Amino acid sequence: MTCFAALLCWGATAQEEVVKIDLPTAIQIALDENPTIKVANLEIERQTYVRRETIGSHLPQVSATGSYSRAIKKSEMGGGISFDADNSISAQGTITLPLFMPSVYKTLKLNDEEMMAAVESARGSKLTLANEVKKTYYNILLGEESLAVLRSSEETITQTVEDVKTKFDAGLASEYDYITASVQLSNLQPSIIETQNSIEISKKMLKMYMGLPLTTNIEVSGTLDSFAMPGMQNIFAGASDISGNNELRAMDIEINVLQRTLEVNRTQRLPTLSGFGNFSLSGRDPISFAGINGGSEFLWTYPISAGVNISIPIFSGLKNVNKDKQLKNNIEQLKVQRDYLEESINVQIQTSINTLISAESKMIANKATIEQAQKGYDISRTRYDAGMGTMLEVNNAELQLTQAKLNYTQAIYDYLSAQADYDKLLGKEEINQ
Repeated sequence: MTCFAALLCWGATAQEEVVKIDLPTAIQIALDENPTIKVANLEIERQTYVRRETIGSHLPQVSATGSYSRAIKKSEMGGGISFDADNSISAQGTITLPLFMPSVYKTLKLNDEEMMAAVESARGSKLTLANEVKKTYYNILLGEESLAVLRSSEETITQTVEDVKTKFDAGLASEYDYITASVQLSNLQPSIIETQNSIEISKKMLKMYMGLPLTTNIEVSGTLDSFAMPGMQNIFAGASDISGNNELRAMDIEINVLQRTLEVNRTQRLPTLSGFGNFSLSGRDPISFAGINGGSEFLWTYPISAGVNISIPIFSGLKNVNKDKQLKNNIEQLKVQRDYLEESINVQIQTSINTLISAESKMIANKATIEQAQKGYDISRTRYDAGMGTMLEVNNAELQLTQAKLNYTQAIYDYLSAQADYDKLLGKEEINQ
């Protein structure tokens, strides 16, 4: 009971402990623990066994059989003559050695392409997972920084409400000003609650990607600004290089797989050559003729033979010919789809570049807007305190300042999200830090 209580206390402490995670660590943990990646790695392992199975088709095949029989009633001819034995024993061993098996050689090359397909599929899963982790991580930072802006605005408005209430009680401010400030404070609460829920959902998604229990308390490090600091001066250096795109590479490998399958099918029309060896061992009781004992020694025979077996396909009902045509048709279909996919990816890359340029422009513009909004708020507050302005001016200036800060944070997120999609399109596997 003491040990059980200690475990409960340890579990409670573990749940309350906050785990701090940065982006590279989050991606690495996800790549190590996510079930999707584990399944992809198991598929690579399975292809290894498939290739070994193919190699086994070219190795010697050895088999052995044996039997024993006891005659309960023997067949007899006239005069009591019987050629059956009371006891019979036989054993046979066979060895077959493939000498010329074209299908095996071509199947090995097919297995290599299938292995490459499994590896590329695993790579695609990793790229997709890394992209999702990045965007979820950025979404948490967006929520936390937006919440900080809203909390700061809440504190400012709360102070304004208290100041206006003091002036209202002293007869220096109108009831309208007090009501306006209070309503603005109340309108802020739904946005705060919605942002808090968004952060919680994003953290659960991140924990799911990382394979962590949902009860784990995590805290992400860094700021959106820190991830966007390098700028875009070098981001388009490899914009025209789509050789690393996962979808294109997967389709190229799929075409190669079909071509190898076509080569394997063509080998069905080629002869095969194999060697074989047989060894037999048999024994039986001596044969008795008309009640005359044939002897007491057990009779053994052990013939041995060896040879070569050749198999030459002559006619298979045109099955192989029509299968060749099917495979060629599939290859042509994939080549057309591949050309269309390449054009589509080029369009997506150009769209991503335009999105990045637009997001960066918004970041620069919104940063300048924050400075102007801050100056406008300071002026409106000074005018109101001096009795020259209205509370409506203060409220509008505060709303514009809050919105400018939120817009700037959103612009950074849009930029980082577009950059993550851009990296995925190009097939970049490095972690942006």
